[in-house]
Amino acid sequence: MNKALYIRWFDEIGIGDVPLVGGKNASLGEMYQNLTAEGVRVPNGFAVTAEAYRYVLEYNDAWQPLHAALDGLDPDNIKDLQARGEKARAIVYGCHLPDDLKAAILQGYAQLKREYGETISLAVRSSATAEDSPEASFAGQNDTYLNIASNDALLDGYKRCLASNFTDRSIHYKYDNHFDYYKVYLSVVVMKMVRSDIGASGVMFSLDTETGFRDVVFINATLGLGENIVQGTIDPDSFHVHKPSFIGGYRAVLKRRLGSKEKKMIFTDTLNTGNIALEYTGNVDTSTEERNHYCITDADVMVLTDYAIKIENHYSDKAGFYKPMDMEWAKDGIDGYLYMVQARPETVASQKKGTVLEIYHLKERSAVLLRGRAVGTRIGAGKARIINDVKHLGDFQPGEVLVADTTTPDWEPVMKTAAAIVTSRGGRTCHAAIVSRELGVPAIVGTESATETIKTGQTITISCAEGETGNVYEGLLDFDVQQTDLSQLGHPKTRIMMNLGNPDQAFSLASLPVDGIGLARMEFIISEYIKVHPMAIKHPERVDAATREKIAAFSLAYESPEDFFVKTLAEGVATIAAAVYPKPCVVRMSDFKSNEYATLLGGTFFEPEEGNPMIGFRGASRYAHPAYAEGFALECAAMKQVRDEMGLTNVKLMIPFCRRVQEGEKVLEAMAAQGLKRGDNGLEVYVMCEIPNNVILIDDFAKLFDGFSIGSNDLTQLTLGVDRDSEIVAFDFDERDPGVKEMIRLAVEGAQRNGRYSGLCGQAPSDYPEMAEYLVELGIDSMSLNPDTVLTTTRLVLEVERRLSRNPGS
Repeated sequence: MNKALYIRWFDEIGIGDVPLVGGKNASLGEMYQNLTAEGVRVPNGFAVTAEAYRYVLEYNDAWQPLHAALDGLDPDNIKDLQARGEKARAIVYGCHLPDDLKAAILQGYAQLKREYGETISLAVRSSATAEDSPEASFAGQNDTYLNIASNDALLDGYKRCLASNFTDRSIHYKYDNHFDYYKVYLSVVVMKMVRSDIGASGVMFSLDTETGFRDVVFINATLGLGENIVQGTIDPDSFHVHKPSFIGGYRAVLKRRLGSKEKKMIFTDTLNTGNIALEYTGNVDTSTEERNHYCITDADVMVLTDYAIKIENHYSDKAGFYKPMDMEWAKDGIDGYLYMVQARPETVASQKKGTVLEIYHLKERSAVLLRGRAVGTRIGAGKARIINDVKHLGDFQPGEVLVADTTTPDWEPVMKTAAAIVTSRGGRTCHAAIVSRELGVPAIVGTESATETIKTGQTITISCAEGETGNVYEGLLDFDVQQTDLSQLGHPKTRIMMNLGNPDQAFSLASLPVDGIGLARMEFIISEYIKVHPMAIKHPERVDAATREKIAAFSLAYESPEDFFVKTLAEGVATIAAAVYPKPCVVRMSDFKSNEYATLLGGTFFEPEEGNPMIGFRGASRYAHPAYAEGFALECAAMKQVRDEMGLTNVKLMIPFCRRVQEGEKVLEAMAAQGLKRGDNGLEVYVMCEIPNNVILIDDFAKLFDGFSIGSNDLTQLTLGVDRDSEIVAFDFDERDPGVKEMIRLAVEGAQRNGRYSGLCGQAPSDYPEMAEYLVELGIDSMSLNPDTVLTTTRLVLEVERRLSRNPGS
């Protein structure tokens, strides 16, 4: 045996050394050698090689006993798996380490002490030779031992890692992925321990894990050791950063979510066995202060994003093509630095092949039993089965919905047979989420009360097709799956854009073949995420004490209520804009009616009671009015942040319900006073064309605005004199009326005459194919559609354009 093969330092190994040192070691070496010079911090260490693993087994004549223990195993027989796995682990752990191998390991430890000081502690981690390939991650299959601080503990931890090559979950994972139990050799990582137990830690991906959207870095973070995130014990903080903007020099979080972080994992006890001291980890409750604030700063998020992009670029260069990465990081509570402790290829979204777009649609609704974090974008249904303990996994029947508090790798044999999975705890990178994503099984995690709310035998439907929030519905609901081969879908001359207000749906809809967002509604973000009237934020003295307390609770994690409003609105809009970047995203400033504004927290203190709010105090009339000007200033501050600080300069702003030219002038002046001057930094400002006066005076409005977006709903209402909120006269509301169509024709021609953009963002082309045809014939620049009609309308527009090209006079 060549003794030089026992130990390899990180600066001696790289990604080509997986057969010798395993995936984790190879990746740490690759980063240490190539990326530390670029500012990526990687703790130093060494690999105890796979050759050393083979040496130990051969030295102890262990191969034959292992065959006796495992030959003929049926991994799907849980009891057989548990009994045989226990025998295999005992065989390996019972092996004696050869003296020369022990000496080599301890010499490596002594060298790390010289580098980092005598007080250094170690992380001892498994690194399988089939690990971290694009086809199989082996994540969580083998064991890790932390905060090792003595020779005996290091050698014992090494043996325990070797034995973990035969954990029940690892044996089954090898079987599932067609690996030979005896030919997956184990290397072990010995590295400086990053003291995240008194800092923070987490995982991150160089894409969005649920949708495969490539333009973001997705970061999960928790206090203490990172095992809680993987186990799903806690709900972590999460952050997205837009990669193109970051590369362009902007430093801002795209979107964030405060996790509850009820626990943190720290070292709670030490087991002393002879001369061996092993640290035991455990969870302790976090304080109210810790739960109410993000566990890392925005500056930390930027450092991690920088690491993620550099790592992805390095691995993509090595592979010759784009390679998204799955990474682990830790923040040392002693030195305050952020370290990369693992990087491997992302194994789910990156493996999707072809150009077939698959969209799930619920065709009916029922009572929502639970809500949580959606994993993937699919829908599943079946009878529920509550599993409270690994001992009851044998009760689970294929095709049922697995409901549990949380899952561990030991549960994987039954998870792959489930119609869907629901857990009480966990975030989007917990074990249940990782495995469900890998298996293509819809899952909802972090519902808080799944095992209490759902009963075994109850029929339920799990929908992950409605954005980041997953819904558990009562009963078996009908749904369909729309599959479209995008390679066979042409691109019409008329731009097809999309209406979107929900940021949670943005990344899942990013793969739709659209030319941008034609209407991003600000109201959804304000009502669903902020929930507070902007004037109540500006004037807390005008609301009651109970309202002030609620506003304070919403903004606990922010510098002030104003900071909460601006950041939340900015991040919501930026998320929508990022989904189509660099294509345009037309954002309409708030267009609540007074009765709708009144439903926001604190709204009743500021809103008038109007007999017909539909044609009352709404849109442009509010923006420069003393009753709302300060609220509009908050909206402007958010939009300025999106464009100037977050780098989403594809955002164009749009003014709704602008009745008069003079009103338009006042609004533009108010925007300029808030730093949103038309033309600065390429800012374009559109106006909704939804009032007959907009059409009649379109030449004058064209002098103020860069484009017109026809709102067919309001234009129909005001052309026909029909209140679209009135059920009594609803029969008279029809966008296809000749008078309405004439208004649209005049608007399109007026925009063309003035060299201005023209689009339509109402319901008409989505609901009526003949209206889509009419718009194409007029030569409108774009039509913006509801997401579920984008594909069918695109096909229709292509057919109309082909017909017009064949028959120009038709």
